[in-house]
Amino acid sequence: NTSLFLKAVVVICTYLVRWRTEYRFKGLKSPFLIPSYRNSYKKNICIDMLRRGYHKSFSELLTLIQKWNALREAAGPGSAIWHEKSLEEQPDKLDQLYHFLTGAEAAQRAGHYEKVYDNQLSLACSFSDPEDKWLSDYFYEKSYNTAQLVEIDGGKRKAQAYVNMGLIMEEQGHVTKAAEYFEAFYQITEGTSWKDKTGRTYASLACQHLWRIYTLLADKMLENKEHQEAIKTLKKALKMAKEGRWKIMLSHSFIRCAGHDLPKSKVESVKGLTG
Repeated sequence: NTSLFLKAVVVICTYLVRWRTEYRFKGLKSPFLIPSYRNSYKKNICIDMLRRGYHKSFSELLTLIQKWNALREAAGPGSAIWHEKSLEEQPDKLDQLYHFLTGAEAAQRAGHYEKVYDNQLSLACSFSDPEDKWLSDYFYEKSYNTAQLVEIDGGKRKAQAYVNMGLIMEEQGHVTKAAEYFEAFYQITEGTSWKDKTGRTYASLACQHLWRIYTLLADKMLENKEHQEAIKTLKKALKMAKEGRWKIMLSHSFIRCAGHDLPKSKVESVKGLTG
């Protein structure tokens, strides 16, 4: 009887191993990971990461959960985040983190930094809800750092990373820092034929972002009565508008300048660029 029992165990284990290898992992919903119902969803994922040797992914997942808890504690009772489910209580998000964190770690081991970047960018794009903004920004910054190591695409991923960081800085109110990222984006994309999903060229987008950020900077300078610097910055904005061939934007830029109490000679110096 004991011999038959052991044979049965061996057969079952062999079947399970074969069964697992026939499927790609897609979170705990996949047969790849056979969950223990005694454990929490988070614990099952952590155990599987460690079993498969993804120690870096395991550490990063725990760090993100701890960061969420710290943000919640800092906000305190009555805040919006206080009433939200914690990261470890949201299986769909844990699935995304498991899949792409381990994918990035595997790619890094192989030295394929372009795939590391792609996995990190996928995570940044996955967390689009307002309450997940911190998580999205975290992975955009991670992908930015990784993009600096990619050498096989002519700089395309670097360009994407620069514009993503520029948008984050702009949203956070760091306009000067945003301008630096957009300027780097402009320099990399100049003369390229790269396009985004809508068919617009990266070069055109770079001009648009710089036009917008320069006019924002000029507005602040005008408010501070920094007329000379405002004129210089508006000239840069107009240059971007011309490169992008936006006549409406040229008009708007001029209105921004003329709408402030500037000497007529200074207004004319900007107006001359629109001709």
